[in-house]
Amino acid sequence: MSRMREPLRPAHEGARAGTAASHERRPERRRRRCRATSRRVTTYLDGFRKSDHEQILSCLTDDIEWTVFGAFHLTGKEAYDKAIDGPPELLDPPRLEVVRMVEQGDVVMAELTGTVERAAGGEMRMSMAEVFVMRDGKIAERRAWVVELKENDYR
Repeated sequence: MSRMREPLRPAHEGARAGTAASHERRPERRRRRCRATSRRVTTYLDGFRKSDHEQILSCLTDDIEWTVFGAFHLTGKEAYDKAIDGPPELLDPPRLEVVRMVEQGDVVMAELTGTVERAAGGEMRMSMAEVFVMRDGKIAERRAWVVELKENDYR
């Protein structure tokens, strides 16, 4: 059986002095940390929109792991840097739009849509889900699912 904690009560209702105030500060610290984590991911995505290798790499840990399911897995900043521009049949930078971004602890999840020009002409439209695992304020792992959209916004 799990023990349930008593709900916090204001000091005038018998809670120990300082208890309510200390619990009120914790969510604010979490919100600040969350905003900083989301900002780091936003900075990273902005770097991809510009093909700015330096900006992208500044957001990553040295031992970054990047997995695009169904395509590749790599480790380390050097390998990451080589993969930023994508395959030669696609021209960078991609146009990326964040549909939504959610955060829990040190994990940020983003739903994105994107378009990238093809070297042979035309464009590739994509829907993406991305998971960013953070460590010490930087992206330590990126896990991506990329689905090419050929017919409409969902197929």
